[in-house]
Amino acid sequence: MLLDLLKTVAPGLATAVGGPMAGMAVKAIADKLGCAPDQESVAAAIQSDPAAAMKLAEIDLRQFELENEDRANARAMQIEALKQDSWFAKNFIYLFTAAWSIFAATYFAFVTFGEVPQSGTRFADTILGVLIGTVMTGFFNFFFGSSKSSKDKTDALVKGMK
Repeated sequence: MLLDLLKTVAPGLATAVGGPMAGMAVKAIADKLGCAPDQESVAAAIQSDPAAAMKLAEIDLRQFELENEDRANARAMQIEALKQDSWFAKNFIYLFTAAWSIFAATYFAFVTFGEVPQSGTRFADTILGVLIGTVMTGFFNFFFGSSKSSKDKTDALVKGMK
């Protein structure tokens, strides 16, 4: 119920509540709303107080703005690096991305086709999730920008705030 409610008012928070850090996300939202740190209490607080939904939308929008600023700063840093005389400075981000991409591809192949000991499957799955969910996604977002759905989400949040 909470997840469906958050999807309409704060899609970014819904992602957090639906993910592996759900307990922490629910607790953080509950702290903001001043209610018990469980999904039922948070959902009830949002439904009973229209201002609560607005608070969550503002938190979601601010987080999205911070993420966009972070990417813009990284891109600006790369523009400055390309102006340098040093070959290494100009190519560091490409070398860094290539090294992580090779590591990730090797790890993917090993986990997919290799023998993972039973005691290590949890760790292998966790590392795989981090590589796919953060490392590779971060590189793609840096080089190619965020997805259209992120832009649509931002537009919807801004419209809802007005």
